[in-house]
Amino acid sequence: MSTTVKRLEVSYNPINQNDTFTSGDVVSGHVTLEVVKECEIESLSVKFKGKSEVLWSERHGQTTVVYHSKDKYFSIKHYFIQDKQQKVNNEETLLLSQNSQTYSNVVPPGCHVYPFTFQVPLKEMPSSFKGFAGKIVYLLEAKLSRSMRLNKKSSTKLNFVCKTNPTSVPELMAPQHESKDKKMKFFNSGTVAMDVNLEKTGFCQGEGLRVTAHINNSSTRDIKPKYCIYRKHSFFACEKRKVDTRDLLKEVGDPIPPSTSTNVTRVITIPPDMEPSIRNCSNIMVEHRLRVYLDVKYASDPEIKFPIVILQASEASAVALPSAAAGLGFEPFGTPHPQPFGLEPQQPPAASQFSDAPPPYASYGMYPSVNDLGSKS
Repeated sequence: MSTTVKRLEVSYNPINQNDTFTSGDVVSGHVTLEVVKECEIESLSVKFKGKSEVLWSERHGQTTVVYHSKDKYFSIKHYFIQDKQQKVNNEETLLLSQNSQTYSNVVPPGCHVYPFTFQVPLKEMPSSFKGFAGKIVYLLEAKLSRSMRLNKKSSTKLNFVCKTNPTSVPELMAPQHESKDKKMKFFNSGTVAMDVNLEKTGFCQGEGLRVTAHINNSSTRDIKPKYCIYRKHSFFACEKRKVDTRDLLKEVGDPIPPSTSTNVTRVITIPPDMEPSIRNCSNIMVEHRLRVYLDVKYASDPEIKFPIVILQASEASAVALPSAAAGLGFEPFGTPHPQPFGLEPQQPPAASQFSDAPPPYASYGMYPSVNDLGSKS
């Protein structure tokens, strides 16, 4: 690569303390180009895009099979300097300088700054994510092209957060209830039973998850109620699924003596940094479960599993939860940030536009529904 171009960088301006963006937000920034001597440029552009990608491989005998899938959410491109032989399409814009002039393709020595502005598409998209077999990324990418030279690129990632509208997912407010009983064998006798309730299904980061249970210990040994929140990453490609499961949080209740029936309440605080659930991506799924079980010596533990949804906490709800909706970590769609001059605000999509989201996971014939209380793996 020629030493004429000393630096090419793309950066953006954060809009909040968490350095996150959501649908409808405005992303402003600049591309910095530093050259040590005058040079002629064919094109200089910045692209804003969002995509998900899954990739893993498996050995089958002497053969290695690669599983790969990709989904693009959007791609918007702005040109500062455009190749004269290339036409701008509907997703590309030629930007002008502050004095409303086109940028010169002959760049003198020194540091040059090219400002840009994008608007995050006002549509439903999954939050940023990175796992062992897949990722969901939103990034800005600057590209410099010169004649008879290799293209030079620079990119930076944005942290996109999907904000949930509670009116569109009322099941997040739905309470859950399950019961389980087990007859003891071998070194124990009698029965144990539990009847467990959750107030709802959706919980935001930092919120308390209240578990109430009626436990009947008719066995001959002490039992302990235990609680575990675990997450499951599922990656889909070529009609196959790759799963990674991990326990995130465990808590133990007080022992319950034999021949005792009691009501137990446990409030489990969701860690503020627990990754949110992802349910709106075509090839990546992040699920969470709460497992409530009774620790019985010399016997298999009776257990109940509840599907729960972890929601991104807003800046406001992280400080105070004045309403039921705030307590769930919900925020309305849209953005409080004003539109910059010259940028047309996007209109909210009709409800039908959300319907062409990813196909149901049940189509793979292997993905559990949100109400599935089956095995952990």
